[in-house]
Amino acid sequence: MEGDIANMGQFIGAGLAAIGSGAAAIGVGNVAGNFLAGALRNPSAAGEQTATLFIGIAFAEALGIFAFLVALLLMFAV
Repeated sequence: MEGDIANMGQFIGAGLAAIGSGAAAIGVGNVAGNFLAGALRNPSAAGEQTATLFIGIAFAEALGIFAFLVALLLMFAV
């Protein structure tokens, strides 16, 4: 009985940690959307800001990968 409760807690924690992966997708969309909005307002400055775009996307994706890693650790850690 106690093992079932522990497994349930692991799966609930993994599900909550997996929310971070969805939040990372929202973050990437937000970064790319704001870049596109700024590039449409001032096309001459868009070329200089692409490095910043890729750095922002990388940070947002890294948080999603970390959330996925935490979910896997919660599911399969003994």
